[in-house]
Amino acid sequence: MLLHLGYNLLQAAVVIGFAPLIEGILARLKEIVQSKRGPSIFQPYRDLGKLLRKDEIVSRQSSWIFRAAPYVAFTTPVFVTLLIPVLTRYPLFFAFMGDMLGAGFVLALGGFFVSLAAVDTGNPYGPMGASRTRMVGFLTEPVFLIVFMTISLVAGSTIPYIVQDEWVRSPAAFFAPWHVLLVIAFFLLILAEDGRLPVDSATGHFELAMIEKSKSLEYSGRGAALMKWAGAMKLFVLMVVFLNVLVTPWGLAGPTDTSLAGVLLAVPLVLLKMLAFVLVLVVIESSLAKLRLFRISEFTGAAFVIAVVAMISRLFAA
Repeated sequence: MLLHLGYNLLQAAVVIGFAPLIEGILARLKEIVQSKRGPSIFQPYRDLGKLLRKDEIVSRQSSWIFRAAPYVAFTTPVFVTLLIPVLTRYPLFFAFMGDMLGAGFVLALGGFFVSLAAVDTGNPYGPMGASRTRMVGFLTEPVFLIVFMTISLVAGSTIPYIVQDEWVRSPAAFFAPWHVLLVIAFFLLILAEDGRLPVDSATGHFELAMIEKSKSLEYSGRGAALMKWAGAMKLFVLMVVFLNVLVTPWGLAGPTDTSLAGVLLAVPLVLLKMLAFVLVLVVIESSLAKLRLFRISEFTGAAFVIAVVAMISRLFAA
């Protein structure tokens, strides 16, 4: 039990430590595709260190919500890490505290606090971004529910470890039409939830066009660092669920190898899978332009239709 608890903490440390690196690789590859040199892949670590050393300025108009939001946003991805398979295929200490639906609610809690904090200071751009984020969330939540319902039909559970074990025991299901559609729908959700193109531009600096980034404009110093770090960890966690649970549940420490060496060996394998995902993400973000605000509903509507078709395909296949 203590060993599994230690592995849980190791998973959390991997997410906290390597999430900025994935952001740095993504930014560097996008610059290379655009024929630019780009920053170092370790630039996010330098940015975080610089922000943590700076003084934090807080508006007099803000309440405790504004001060607490960065810590809530930082904590929620770490808590979700305790529930999902990051390095192991066997359940760890906190595996059955919640399922994928519960993990989604925990991530939504962090987004809810950040949206409240954006409204709290009275900055005109914060409420604008918060309202747009809630609109996107309202459109993507039905897709999450359909995806999880389809997964529960297959595995009989929405516990990530049980779902992952179902894919490992029946690899032929990966080529089933309903599974391919499910993967596409979840991939579109990652783009929408993390504010990637074509829904939003993560590197944009025009306040009127921002969605995700406009909510953290009022933060400085430690608060800005935690918000930036939390955004990187959210993307990392969504990638882990997508890759380790739905797409490639291999390369992790199996039930027959519970040693520390086996778990540590899974770290570079997981990072390699994420590098492949980042390459796909770079191609998409370099090929598409940002959608206009009223076109986002069409994007999320397409994801919803794909998820519904996947569920219907699974029902008829059964």
